[in-house]
Amino acid sequence: MSNQVQAVNVEISVVLGRASLPMQQLLRMGRGAVIPLDATVNEEVWILANNHPVARGEIQISDDKIAIAVTREANVFDYMAGGS
Repeated sequence: MSNQVQAVNVEISVVLGRASLPMQQLLRMGRGAVIPLDATVNEEVWILANNHPVARGEIQISDDKIAIAVTREANVFDYMAGGS
């Protein structure tokens, strides 16, 4: 049974922030457009597993690599409310 569990793939995503834009503005955006997010510089990011919040984390940059350090468990209700 444990071999079957270990064979399951999980998609991990990191949410840096959110934005709400009118569809008309989104459709006019081209290459190089900037979308302002509601996040601040040192704010924790959301870590999602298969689109479900599982943890919070901090961005770490080393040389040319970007990683996320897990800092705590996610609060699903905060995520649904768009909170931090």
